[in-house]
Amino acid sequence: MTNLFKSPTQTLRHLLIAASVITLTACATATPYQPASEPGGFDGFSQQLIENDRARISFGGNSLTNRETVENYLLYRSAEMALERGFETFTLQERNLDEDRKVRVSPGLGFDPYFGYSFFRPGFGWSRGYPYSRFAGFRSGRGFGRRGFGSRGFGGRGFFRGGYDPFFDDYDVREITKYRATAEVKFGRNTSSEDPSTFNAREVLQNLSSTITFPETDEG
Repeated sequence: MTNLFKSPTQTLRHLLIAASVITLTACATATPYQPASEPGGFDGFSQQLIENDRARISFGGNSLTNRETVENYLLYRSAEMALERGFETFTLQERNLDEDRKVRVSPGLGFDPYFGYSFFRPGFGWSRGYPYSRFAGFRSGRGFGRRGFGSRGFGGRGFFRGGYDPFFDDYDVREITKYRATAEVKFGRNTSSEDPSTFNAREVLQNLSSTITFPETDEG
């Protein structure tokens, strides 16, 4: 007979696993070329007109969007905006690249997609990805093994007060990085400029068009 009643621990585990699956599914692809959901967001481009021939433009991507793509999308949006406003060129001024780094802990799902990731913890050394780690031999296949931080692990010293932590050994840990490129853009019409920060808008659109991925649209 199926047990219809689950303990609070089991319920929490299932909720965390479900949330992790939803998050991984939503972020399974790099950020496409699209407007951001909010100014300066990490899910597309945003812009603010400062003067008739000057704007602040940014493009931010998710953790699967590499730095080169973010910078190319900023150039592409700058070129589009230049032509939309009747200009032929644009000059990038006060350029900046932001890196948003976070360590993400997610429930193990029966496999380890981030095997090889390592980090340092005082008193224990490097984690499973490091060959000389004190963690070696304590891995269960979904994170750190139950022997590693149990009440008897490491000479009877539990990692958490009270000994065994029922959640720690079933989690995957990884670092994620998101990039956002921002520039103040000056629009112009001098296509013969030799300034390396000045770009021909039409040529930028032509040369970068093959690298741009637009959002998928539902047809029918």
